[in-house]
Amino acid sequence: MAGAIASRMSFSSLKRKQPKTFTVRIVTMDAEMEFNCEMKWKGKDLFDLVCRTLGLRETWFFGLQYTIKDTVAWLKMDKKVLDHDVSKEEPVTFHFLAKFYPENAEEELVQEITQHLFFLQVKKQILDEKIYCPPEASVLLASYAVQAKYGDYDPSVHKRGFLAQEELLPKRVINLYQMTPEMWEERITAWYAEHRGRARDEAEMEYLKIAQDLEMYGVNYFTIRFTIKPLDKKIDVFKFNSSKLRVNKLILQLCIGNHDLFMRRRKADSLEVQQMKAQAREEKARKQMERQRLAREKQMREEAERTRDELERRLLQMKEEATMANEALMRSEETADLLAEKAQITEEEAKLLAQKAAEAEQEMQRIKATAIRTEEEKRLMEQKVLEAEVLALKMAEESERRAKEADQLKQDLQEAREAERRAKQKLLEITTKPTYPPMNPIPAPLPPDIPSFNLIGDSLSFDFKDTDMKRLSMEIEKEKVEYMEKSKHLQEQLNELKTEIEALKLKERETALDILHNENSDRGGTSSKHNTIKKLTLQSAKSRVAFFEEL
Repeated sequence: MAGAIASRMSFSSLKRKQPKTFTVRIVTMDAEMEFNCEMKWKGKDLFDLVCRTLGLRETWFFGLQYTIKDTVAWLKMDKKVLDHDVSKEEPVTFHFLAKFYPENAEEELVQEITQHLFFLQVKKQILDEKIYCPPEASVLLASYAVQAKYGDYDPSVHKRGFLAQEELLPKRVINLYQMTPEMWEERITAWYAEHRGRARDEAEMEYLKIAQDLEMYGVNYFTIRFTIKPLDKKIDVFKFNSSKLRVNKLILQLCIGNHDLFMRRRKADSLEVQQMKAQAREEKARKQMERQRLAREKQMREEAERTRDELERRLLQMKEEATMANEALMRSEETADLLAEKAQITEEEAKLLAQKAAEAEQEMQRIKATAIRTEEEKRLMEQKVLEAEVLALKMAEESERRAKEADQLKQDLQEAREAERRAKQKLLEITTKPTYPPMNPIPAPLPPDIPSFNLIGDSLSFDFKDTDMKRLSMEIEKEKVEYMEKSKHLQEQLNELKTEIEALKLKERETALDILHNENSDRGGTSSKHNTIKKLTLQSAKSRVAFFEEL
């Protein structure tokens, strides 16, 4: 009895110790996850769990977003999850999204997962027309999105219509021009083919490098009452608010976060960021060597396939030549047999004619020796003699002709036997020729500017040195210079495409953003965002810090 009571008490105490939980659904740009969270968890506990699950270390760009009626809000790190104005129905849904945007994606985004999430979010914002994108730039961005998804262009695989089910362009751009889906696909594919050799992360980064220069990139818009109240004559500061308290708090939260991120950029990298960048450089070097290795293997495989195809072609050609030579040999043998038979017959006919001619001559001599008693007999005998002489002459000519024909047949027989001998010799050469030449592949030496690595068993180890990293840095700088040189050519291509499709534009379908963008382009101006960034870039670090400290 006492044991039963103790068991019930221990079970009850264990039940009381188990924390209460609730279910949370996290929606990223390409996946959904569910977690069991404790009731006491704060926003930071859930956010850290999501980041660990994704393997994300650049956490300062992201946040967990939820919806309150018709307004979006962000989960606060220092506040309990359930204390937010969220739905109490489980699972509680949050969207893991980029909250703040980098000024320079290539320099600030270190991890590949960070870059990929930004790529997916910015692409969706462009397609949903939350970020305005000119038509010609939309086509270029679509080509990089296709490269990131499908890899290198292959005409035998990526045939006409392979993009029919893909959403690549904003509907505003499609409706603005009298162009069929096939026409858009043709222009996207033309640029897609030029991106050959770019890996997925490289294509996504090129996408972000173009998108970050768009006027509405990284900008959030709110409906506000814009009473403008200058607080100081020297500083252009505007006081504004929204009719909704939540929107005011959201604007303040975004301003503080952007200010913190701005200050973070101007400070030296922390130890964690330095380690991340070092790992990223090593990973980039490893991927570069891996791509080079794969490229060499692909080249060797293609060369081997070409060699195989050439050998198969030569083998087929030799088989055809052997068949033709064998047939020619058989025809030569048959011709030789026929000529030999005909020569024998002709020779026998010539002998027979010679024999008949001799008999005719003997008959003529016998007739001449016979005494002719009467004139009539004499005349008849003369006529017979004349006929016999004509017959003998004809037989002699026929005998000579047959003899010449026999000589010609003998000569033809000799030539046929000579052709038969040559055909046998060629057939012998074909059958004794080696089918496949010996191949001794020599592994291609690695270029001297690639860090050495050892392959032992299934493990791959890298030996990075300071000189290797310096060389890699020099290569990166060289790539930047080459990219700047290509920018002019890219701009020329964009202008060419814009001119090409301008004739198909439907002016009456232009939106207010299209008109505003065209006016800015005609004036050569840019958005206020870019003017501010340019101004801040030209100022000293001290003045830039002072500028934001006033906010």
